Amino acid sequence: MKQNEAIKDATTLGWPKMLLLGLQHMFAMFGATILVPILVNNYFEGEGLSVQVTLFCAGVGTLLFHFLSKRKVPAFLGSSFAFLGGFAMIAQLDTGIYKGMTMGEKLPYACGGIVVAGLLYLVLALIIKLVGVKKVMRLLPPVVTGPIIICIGLSLAGSAVNNAKMNWLIAIVAFAVIVIFNIWGKGMFKIIPILMGVVISYILALVLNGAGMTNVDGSAIFDFSSIASAGWVQLPPFFWCKFDITAILVMAPIAIATMMEHIGDMTAISATVGENFIEDPGLHRTLIGDGLATSLSGAIGGPANTTYGENTGVLELSKVHDPRVIRLAAIYAIILSFSPKFAAVIGSLPTAIIGGVSFILYGMISAVGVRNIVENKVDFTKSRNLIIAAVILVSGLGFSEGITFTIAGTSITLTALAIAAILGILLNAILPGKDYNFDTNPVKEK
Repeated sequence: MKQNEAIKDATTLGWPKMLLLGLQHMFAMFGATILVPILVNNYFEGEGLSVQVTLFCAGVGTLLFHFLSKRKVPAFLGSSFAFLGGFAMIAQLDTGIYKGMTMGEKLPYACGGIVVAGLLYLVLALIIKLVGVKKVMRLLPPVVTGPIIICIGLSLAGSAVNNAKMNWLIAIVAFAVIVIFNIWGKGMFKIIPILMGVVISYILALVLNGAGMTNVDGSAIFDFSSIASAGWVQLPPFFWCKFDITAILVMAPIAIATMMEHIGDMTAISATVGENFIEDPGLHRTLIGDGLATSLSGAIGGPANTTYGENTGVLELSKVHDPRVIRLAAIYAIILSFSPKFAAVIGSLPTAIIGGVSFILYGMISAVGVRNIVENKVDFTKSRNLIIAAVILVSGLGFSEGITFTIAGTSITLTALAIAAILGILLNAILPGKDYNFDTNPVKEK
């Protein structure tokens, strides 16, 4: 393989290597995906989402997305963090039908709100199908999408640092191994740097843990208690969602934010692999896939799904762009969802390793945004372009807690990325001097 030459057909590498590449993508999404149910469990006092159900929904949702997007888009759908605020709000409800409910009784209504949120994706998809993607994308030129992609990566930067600082030695080793294999690796090792970083730093962590070393806060590097108590095979604890207008009004509006993030992610993946997925298979198809995956997940007791930036970073780093590799990762997630023991083993991955890996992956996302701006020759000598980019960057990074407002007695929170996307779209529509035409500026192939 030539330096920086992308691999579109991973079967040329052979199935053993493809299986390893799928494992690499699974590791990339695992930490963030299981973190969502862990956080929701805190809100619901131990009666929240299941890690097993979450993994099952991520895997099935990814396969559903690939089927609906003509199996062309190399995207993985993991748990969405955007809905955490909604879960927290519903957990605190103590009026109306929620008065006297246990936390476990409230959870199905939160999931019902997620089902409705996912269905809103279909509304936007229908609009795009009726008016045409070109008209919609005129509202989203590179001067808007580029800075949004940059914000997607940089907004995660704090998470990478917080995870890494739990044990800088382990994090630095994970980071260094990835860099070494990516720059100087040969053959197969060059395209699985993330997996090598996880494996080698995991072995180091085991040695340090055995020698009695701890994290900087005094906690143990490994916590194997959940592994010992977990069974080998068990059906994920599914449950059916329930619907109530209060929960729907809390959850459904969050879809405004996640749909904007979806468009940004599709643009980022398109720029990463050198294909125009906005046109083919079409933004309406990817929205339908993401929305139905989210609705399906909520219906059986899982969190909302979203396209994962971590896996976009893996695409950029490995240069293997075959969607079949992503589908292998989805199959792994489904298999793991039926084994609490294996899920607990991978869940024992030290936080510092996730931090070291994230240092590169999150930065790669932002770098893709910069490249999107450069390749489309966005003219920053024009004041309108500077203003749009400046507002998006400040909003996307500055509104760390979002903006919360009340409608009909219900609190609604717009995330920072949603605020940035909305302001960027409005400014691009209002300010004169547009210099980008979607018809003549497709995503460039490498």
